[in-house]
Amino acid sequence: MGADREGGVRHRPGRAVAYSVCGAVLLAGCASMPDSGDLRDVESTPRQDTGVRVFAMPPAEDAEPGEIMQGFLEALTSDDPQYDTARKYLTADAARTWRPERSATVLANGPSAVPGQQHPGGRDATDSGSLTYVLTGSMVATVGAQQAYKPAAGSYSEKVHLTKDAKSGQWRIDALPQGVVMGKSDFQRNYTSVNKYYFASATTVGATGQPVAVADPVFVRSKVDPMTQMVRSLLSGPTRWLEPVVRSSFPTGTALQEGVSGLAPDDQNRLTVPLNSKVSHAGAAKCTEMATQLLFTLRNLTPTLESVELQGPGRHRLCDLTEERAESAAWHASAQRPEYLYFLDGKHRLVRLPTGSAGTSAVPVPGPLGEGEKELQSVAVSRDEHTVAGIGADGKALYVTSLASGGSLGEAVVGSQGATATDRLTTPSWDARGDLWVADRDPRRPKLYVLEQGVGKPVEVTIPDLRGRIRDVRVAADGVRVALVVEKGDKQQSLLIGRIERDDMSGARPAVRELRSAAPDLEQVTTMSWAGDSRLVVVGLEQGGVHQMRYVQVDGSTLDGPAPAALSGVKAIAASEDERVPMVAYSEDGIVRLPSGAQWQKVDKDGTAPVYPG
Repeated sequence: MGADREGGVRHRPGRAVAYSVCGAVLLAGCASMPDSGDLRDVESTPRQDTGVRVFAMPPAEDAEPGEIMQGFLEALTSDDPQYDTARKYLTADAARTWRPERSATVLANGPSAVPGQQHPGGRDATDSGSLTYVLTGSMVATVGAQQAYKPAAGSYSEKVHLTKDAKSGQWRIDALPQGVVMGKSDFQRNYTSVNKYYFASATTVGATGQPVAVADPVFVRSKVDPMTQMVRSLLSGPTRWLEPVVRSSFPTGTALQEGVSGLAPDDQNRLTVPLNSKVSHAGAAKCTEMATQLLFTLRNLTPTLESVELQGPGRHRLCDLTEERAESAAWHASAQRPEYLYFLDGKHRLVRLPTGSAGTSAVPVPGPLGEGEKELQSVAVSRDEHTVAGIGADGKALYVTSLASGGSLGEAVVGSQGATATDRLTTPSWDARGDLWVADRDPRRPKLYVLEQGVGKPVEVTIPDLRGRIRDVRVAADGVRVALVVEKGDKQQSLLIGRIERDDMSGARPAVRELRSAAPDLEQVTTMSWAGDSRLVVVGLEQGGVHQMRYVQVDGSTLDGPAPAALSGVKAIAASEDERVPMVAYSEDGIVRLPSGAQWQKVDKDGTAPVYPG
């Protein structure tokens, strides 16, 4: 458990005393401590993120129950690796059985600690040497034993029991829930989101069958040996949600050698990872894949890392891998820099600009969708930029054709019978293996289709958990996750992430399973785009009616960092998994772009429907 910056309340007969949470070393200041008045939270001086580690104070001699509670809650927001100081607030038995690593519960404003009932007869419960506190708050999320974030809602209420030792006369906690609990601001200060990487089970790229890396975001304590934490998390396997569609190259049971901790690169930015005997018989190809998983994962945490070396028992060298070799060993979406930005010009034809170019006029793409007369509503360009899928201006038909001069448009490959353009086909979307996805918004027959390699017969995708109809679809490059904007009956549009399951051997239809919210506090999502391996940029209406643009993670967490610069009247957004590529939007000013460190710039006042490959 842990406290937010807001203090808890200790009750005494006839008055309420509010204790500020200021028990940790290296804190700059504390709130005043009134000894009368209404029950309320008290703000302490906000902690500054200075990079220093914060350690809590142990319990003071003869500390009262309220001080024990607040000291304990504060101790759990410190950077103590094994929560040793927090355990000093517990009895010996409680300290032995408490498992703080089991879960973290995130509350909106931190837990309020409220003393329980008085002792029978009207005496203060402290006179009996036994006291119960109730921790309450509004839930935001939980992080389980697998370190996976899960949005949550509703009230939190858990009991913590204190007892007074008969010999020493000291109060200690003897019963408490497993795991920890803290406020959102303390969670953001204590934890960081890091992608660990596995390989898609059913997706490969290119003639050589290059495996596709899939990001699996988890939260680790940011100042408690995060690199070792991430290696252990990677070796333990993917999170439960992602596990059905990915594989790991590490043999079952692989772990760090006993006693290993404090993993860090050397002065040449090289990291050595000593593993147990489970990897002793791994061949060269398997070892390269293991090293690739490690390098992708740890570079996500430490961008300066240049290479990793895997060692077996006896420090026997198994293999090593540089960043350049890792990029050739596996296909990685965020490492693919698109060549062009595409959008529709004022005549609804497809045009393109070199990625990131400024002051350059867009030119029509080669092929029938740039050179012909077909007006379009939206487009999607394949990841290799060789093929384009376009929706006709009325939204009724999907066409797929080559981005090469002299080609023909051909017949529509998917059609819709929706009554209006907004009730017909969505903007299509490509994954890395070359499959094309599109949804039919016809309220009478809503469907999601996938076309193998963009040319196969449309196959309807099963979505057993869908509650509403799909308004927009964006498949992840890895082909195992899909982002859907789903409209419910009350016109609420939610952003959901689903897991794509396929069985190419059996011929069963693909299915999207275990839909989960990626933006739980947005009531109306208007547009979205993938903007990283596990990140999306979303434009929507927040609860209370405020439009905003923000980054969200596929697990529903909001990253602690700056949002994109504000832009009014956004109708469509386009981003690349390569975060160095400028974001582009279609707004009331036409097509605009957002270079790094700059403001939005006009690109084409008549353009619409911007897209990067994907």
